[in-house]
Amino acid sequence: MSPYLAAEDLSMFGRDPWWLIAVKAVFCFAFLMVTVLFSIVWERKVVAWMQLRIGPNRHGPWGMLQSLADGVKLMLKEDLVVKRADKVVYVLAPIVAAIPAFMAVAVIPFGPPGNEISIFGQRTTMQLTDLPIAMLYILAVASVGIYGIVLAGWSSGSTYPLLGGLRSCAQMISYEIAMGAAFASVFLYSGSMSTSAIVDAQADRWFVILLPVSFLVYVVTMVGETNRAPFDMPESEGDLVGGFNTEYSSIKFAMFMLAEYVNMVTVAAVSVTLFLGGWRAPWPISTFWEGANHGWWPMLWFVVKVQLLLFFFIWLRGTLPRVRYDQLMKLGWKVLIPVSLVWLMLVAGVRVLRNEGYAFADIAFYVGGGVLTLLLLSFVVDFFRERAKTAPEPAVQQPAFDPMAGGFPVPPLPGQQLPPVPRRRSRRERELIVSGGPDTQSDGSLGGSTDGKEASDG
Repeated sequence: MSPYLAAEDLSMFGRDPWWLIAVKAVFCFAFLMVTVLFSIVWERKVVAWMQLRIGPNRHGPWGMLQSLADGVKLMLKEDLVVKRADKVVYVLAPIVAAIPAFMAVAVIPFGPPGNEISIFGQRTTMQLTDLPIAMLYILAVASVGIYGIVLAGWSSGSTYPLLGGLRSCAQMISYEIAMGAAFASVFLYSGSMSTSAIVDAQADRWFVILLPVSFLVYVVTMVGETNRAPFDMPESEGDLVGGFNTEYSSIKFAMFMLAEYVNMVTVAAVSVTLFLGGWRAPWPISTFWEGANHGWWPMLWFVVKVQLLLFFFIWLRGTLPRVRYDQLMKLGWKVLIPVSLVWLMLVAGVRVLRNEGYAFADIAFYVGGGVLTLLLLSFVVDFFRERAKTAPEPAVQQPAFDPMAGGFPVPPLPGQQLPPVPRRRSRRERELIVSGGPDTQSDGSLGGSTDGKEASDG
């Protein structure tokens, strides 16, 4: 592997006739739509199985046509436009949210970059197109989708959608920073931002083994990016009714739902491409079968990996409760971003030492020494911080708090205490009234009645 960023050989792309490009574009669209229809049914089935319920079982065999029936129902429902909405933005917001979700799959490789397959007699690659900066294209397209959710919340003219849109904007921006840092670690190891070149760099070893921290950070950020449980704060029905899509119905609501599931498929495909070897066959199969990574077989391995990650999304939804919004932002800014930046510096340091010709033992010594030094410094800082907290603070005379000083009652500020309220003692002791039957552990009347019954029986 070259220590420097190599010029990608993308000469095999851009040579297809126009009709083949159209066929590939239609295939990418159909792949996303079919995967979304299957994922909705699969999610409802799996969550029902986890919760010991039946799940969809009416439409089609085993209820497999349930999502198709839901889509037809949403299209036939009455399309309402709220009176106070900004009509143009209100209608365009679902479109802005849905279209970028489809665009990212254009640079995802479904197979090797060579002319492995033949479509109507034309040899071609199993990828629509590729770019030297394909991953930056994916980040840019994903960022555009945020505008659809934010504008949907703002244009509805209602409070709850506005709060949901603001939450979604802050959440996506926060988690995209850590996601970009996780991508940068992959760029350093692969030497490229091209998706096909990144998959080629994993021929010997998948990046999930070389970069486990980047993979874990990306898994958390992709859940936050798609607004999925336990990070589904923008559409939290507990406090926001439905979030940014509260005022939407019919086909416009369906487009928001479609955008969410397409984004799930897209981030799963990106995760497979960056960390799980892309279209390459898993380790046991690739060792004894030479044709596993040729022909149409790579598409099978790719689809299986994507479905496993979609199952992970469903597993999270059926397992974890929704976090609070402050916990969500704390995880993004105080945990994921620092961890991803420190890990990026560590990966960059290892790559520099490798490029300089240092042995593995020397690299482990330098990196381990740096990590131990950092841990020692953090321990010393925490030790003195705890001592400062436990040191007695000088007593400060707080001014008396008057809740009616401004002419109307106000709550006390931090550090202020309400004056004690005198309470008059009760004139007589009140009897405790207990509803229900007698307490068999403490009520003696039950024992007396039992003795009387025994005596009468005798």
